[in-house]
Amino acid sequence: MTQHSAAPATTAGPTTAASTGWWRDAVIYQVYPRSFADSNGDGMGDLEGVRGRLPYLRDLGVDAVWLSPFYASPQADAGYDVADYRAIDPMFGTLMDADALIRDAHGLGLRIIVDVVPNHSSDQCEWFKRAIGDGPASPLRDRYHFREGKGENGELPPNDWESVFGGPAWTRVADGAWYLHLFAPEQPDLNWENQAVADEFRSILRFWLDMGVDGFRVDVAHGLVKAPGLPDLGSTDQLRLLGNDVMPFFDQDGVHEIYRSWRTILDEYPGERIAVAEAWTPTVQRTANYVRPDELHQAFNFQYLATHWDAAELREVIDVSLAAMLPVGAPATWVLSNHDVTRHTTRFGNPPAGTQIRTPGDRGLGLRRARAATLLMLALPGSAYLYQGEELGLPDVTDLPDEVRQDPSFFRAAGQDGFRDGCRVPIPWTAEGPSYGFGSGGSWLPQPADWGALSVEAQTGDRGSTLELYRGALALRRELPGLGAGESVDWVPGTPDGVLAFTRPGFHCTVNTTGRPVRLPAPGRMVLASTEVAVEEGEFELPADSTVWWSV
Repeated sequence: MTQHSAAPATTAGPTTAASTGWWRDAVIYQVYPRSFADSNGDGMGDLEGVRGRLPYLRDLGVDAVWLSPFYASPQADAGYDVADYRAIDPMFGTLMDADALIRDAHGLGLRIIVDVVPNHSSDQCEWFKRAIGDGPASPLRDRYHFREGKGENGELPPNDWESVFGGPAWTRVADGAWYLHLFAPEQPDLNWENQAVADEFRSILRFWLDMGVDGFRVDVAHGLVKAPGLPDLGSTDQLRLLGNDVMPFFDQDGVHEIYRSWRTILDEYPGERIAVAEAWTPTVQRTANYVRPDELHQAFNFQYLATHWDAAELREVIDVSLAAMLPVGAPATWVLSNHDVTRHTTRFGNPPAGTQIRTPGDRGLGLRRARAATLLMLALPGSAYLYQGEELGLPDVTDLPDEVRQDPSFFRAAGQDGFRDGCRVPIPWTAEGPSYGFGSGGSWLPQPADWGALSVEAQTGDRGSTLELYRGALALRRELPGLGAGESVDWVPGTPDGVLAFTRPGFHCTVNTTGRPVRLPAPGRMVLASTEVAVEEGEFELPADSTVWWSV
């Protein structure tokens, strides 16, 4: 890992003299840079492309933009294999491009959150290259997890851990030693017991904070600390246990000391800089450990993301999530899609399954449910995360040819489903033209032929479009007093099976998760609905798979 001089420091995004806790009810929009907008026509999105589209995000009504990795990287895992944490990969631009993007965002009232990847580096990171090149005696090997193998000649991996992407979590190098990689072999895990690793990442945080970023999304926040001795897991079905049990390489209690040290750095900077944990844990209660008052500010609510379109399931996960955050004083977070899972428009159009779906399903049904689910999510107290393109109602692209796929887990047996490319296809901006306005040189993953009708251009001004639904919902979320604030909801008793109804101060939300319409008393003045709803003589018919917002 090499050192660079930061570009001139910029002031962090919108601030006030008093602490505002902006992040407690913020709507944060995830940009996957390679698939957002291409400024130079090479088929790959870049920072200048993002910068040129910032006014769109401001007008959409979000509070902050989270950028997935843009660091120097061999791109073995779409940039989550970082070779240099202080440099921009040339495919995305330069440090000056990053500085200009941050400045422009702040000028538009948007905050910028960037990914930081502390669990592993790239195998092309200088530390790792020297650890290999200098041989077994290299002190840099202690910055990773190098071990001798088992068996008569060390020919077996040091333990039974499996990679999340499939296969053993160990790779043997030419001199016979093995190194740990919980993901791809090109992503060796860092050893956080080594002080140099901790020191380096504190320096990396300061580098980007000095650049003016408003926060960090912490990749694999649950993975930094491994159990002493790296004990065998003793299971042949380890992937099934991910996120369902405390494991010797995930969600170890030692990670919290790291995040307490990070919090002291964040608190030194003005403008309420934050950190958000990507922490897959067995329970929401264990997720809450990452957001105690002296640790990180938010943690993704993956239990909510994985919940089926079912009223009872949704109510339970909402109650559990809100209750888990109360003791630590942190806001709940809500998310329906991201760059690692099937878009919820497609998930909800298929029979209940996991977060990876391989078939298009019923697209009409999926879109109806997705629109309703979005209004439910945005009515809940806490912070909401949107994934680029969901405001257009984009489905997953489930028929990508094998030869264009780039997800590393697709090429390894017995790992993740390997179909994450389907949610990463570049988004459409115009109804016609090369790559539907993504860029002049095509797109790195092929877009479906019908995506022009889903473009920003095609949906803008269409009152019934998903884009205008998002714009209206985000505007109302700002206008209605305290809609995103607070720590609880009041459930309305006596609702029919499959229907959720809750109130917030001056607000009422009604959700129908069933496949049939339900007739109910109108609780107030309807202000937004996910589909057409008629109110007559104090009653209304709530259509199947729909949500309505009311002012009361």
